Amino acid sequence: MTIVESLEKAVATLAPADLAEFRRWFAEFDAKVWDAQIESDAAAGKLDALAVEALAEYRTGKAREI
Repeated sequence: MTIVESLEKAVATLAPADLAEFRRWFAEFDAKVWDAQIESDAAAGKLDALAVEALAEYRTGKAREI
């Protein structure tokens, strides 16, 4: 059994209150991991092409407010 399968089984047995707490914790954890990845990608220049493209579209009037 893989670690993921073990975790799936453990999560499936959580009481509703514990599951809610786990969801809260995981959402916070996942957001922190995502933020760290975005910061790392930005520092490495991996998002530069996207920024250039977005600014070009904005300057040519192709962008619109959402």
